[in-house]
Amino acid sequence: MRRASILLFGFLAGCTSVSSNYTGDITRTETTRLYVCHGYNCNYKTRLDINQQDADQFAEIFAYAPTSPEEERKAVSVAVQYFERRSEQVIGITDQPKSTLAGTRERGQMDCIDESTNTRSLLLYLEKRGLLTHHNVQANVSRGFFLDGRYPHSTAVLRERGGEKWAVDSWYAPMGGAPDILPLREWLPRGFLSAGDLPV
Repeated sequence: MRRASILLFGFLAGCTSVSSNYTGDITRTETTRLYVCHGYNCNYKTRLDINQQDADQFAEIFAYAPTSPEEERKAVSVAVQYFERRSEQVIGITDQPKSTLAGTRERGQMDCIDESTNTRSLLLYLEKRGLLTHHNVQANVSRGFFLDGRYPHSTAVLRERGGEKWAVDSWYAPMGGAPDILPLREWLPRGFLSAGDLPV
């Protein structure tokens, strides 16, 4: 029974590894372009050129964010949603939320490795532009390894300056939807499969 549950985890969970800290072009953030991972485990990388309209849109999103860390996290949520809509435009395919392993190597479909890597790339872009004044971008964090009863999952992370770390997890929402932003200490214990539903 336990073995069957582990296999079920593997089918449902849209993550193909427990690491999302990649090197190479996707981490060399520039203010003029980003790379979008898709196809699971960054099998495909599509270049997204940041045009003036994009740059202005991000600046507008953060225009009032510096008032507090909470407001800045709200702005981060809006920025992630905008970035995902732009990613959909350049890839030409809509990513399905909570993707399963059935989508492996399908262009446009993203597991948690793709999602967390893409989100971190965006956060590094925002940081490089000086739009983040209350947070610093951290290395991505993973949880679960099947044997502990949880599926592998990864998230991008922000650290509030002088304070708490926050998960920025875009895997659960539809493409262009609001990411889950919550304290990392609350995100880490999650990921158990319950009543046949996708883990939360």
